[in-house]
Amino acid sequence: MLKKVFIKGNEAIARAAVDAGCRYYFGYPITPQSDIPEYLSKVLPKLGGEFIQAESEIASINMLMGASAAGARSMTSSSGPGISLKQEGLSYMAGSELPGVVVNVARCGPGLGGIAPSQAEYFQATKGGGHGDYRLIVLAPESGQEMYDLTFKAFDLADKYRNPAMILADGMLGQMKEPVLLQPPRKMDLPDKDWVLSGAKGRPQNIIKSLYLGDKELERHTWQLWEKYQRMKKEDVMFEAREIKDARLIIAAFGSCARIAKSTLRQARAEGLKVGLIRPITLFPFPEEIFRQASIDTKMFLTIEMNTGQMVEDVRLSVSPGTVVYFYGRPPGAGSLPSPDEILREIKKVYEPSSE
Repeated sequence: MLKKVFIKGNEAIARAAVDAGCRYYFGYPITPQSDIPEYLSKVLPKLGGEFIQAESEIASINMLMGASAAGARSMTSSSGPGISLKQEGLSYMAGSELPGVVVNVARCGPGLGGIAPSQAEYFQATKGGGHGDYRLIVLAPESGQEMYDLTFKAFDLADKYRNPAMILADGMLGQMKEPVLLQPPRKMDLPDKDWVLSGAKGRPQNIIKSLYLGDKELERHTWQLWEKYQRMKKEDVMFEAREIKDARLIIAAFGSCARIAKSTLRQARAEGLKVGLIRPITLFPFPEEIFRQASIDTKMFLTIEMNTGQMVEDVRLSVSPGTVVYFYGRPPGAGSLPSPDEILREIKKVYEPSSE
């Protein structure tokens, strides 16, 4: 029987990680994500797993790398400055083709910033905050239910592609309580991992590394990674589209902003404005094709973000020639969440009424 519970988004992630077979967590407390390690510190030891509060974020990402190399489903989480400290480890994990889940319940920055919710870490998540030609799988939930559901997805995609996956949420989603429908207990059929470091045991040894010194060896490896990222774009793009078939203007938003924009969409339609919405769920791979297709008929887009303009660059790269992409942002800080009425005012500034 399915069970619905009233919990914070952070706890939804933690519960989903356990239900998805994660038994190893390494992290360090930082607001507004500390509910995740708090929950896992109580639960994992009872399940025969390990919870380690590392001495730093740098230590925790390297512990994640070690557990992944041994074949364990494992996770870390942090926010803002902590994610910045994990970037070198994420580059090493991607270069070594190691799966793992990283949760970023984003706070505002740059620098120390504050604990208010923000979407200013889109660039860091999707463009690679570390060094080299690598990408993370990035999932952007908009609700407590998606915090739960997309955590399962993150573990599955990480294993499928042998690549780190990030859940990019924010302080509002992490701290807000909502009803969440939990999945029933089930047997975890995790994928075979014949590459793990489990001891040779009569077979040739496995080697996991990101250092390639042979002639053109690193070039070949980097192109193989690139081919994997192209496969992600073909097989695992996720998005939500609403009211776009007859739209004269389409809102583009993700995460918390998309949730707020849905209220604006209803208001706009009630006033006779033909407005649609596209919500990327995978920020990488970005849903380029739906933006391209929608922009063949709809030549006005309005991107709404809780920053000074980051996802808007990917929207502009995705739409067809001749499409105008407007932007409205609220930089992080106290009271930085845009209201539905506020977004509606921005729509009316650029919307041209139908002549029909």
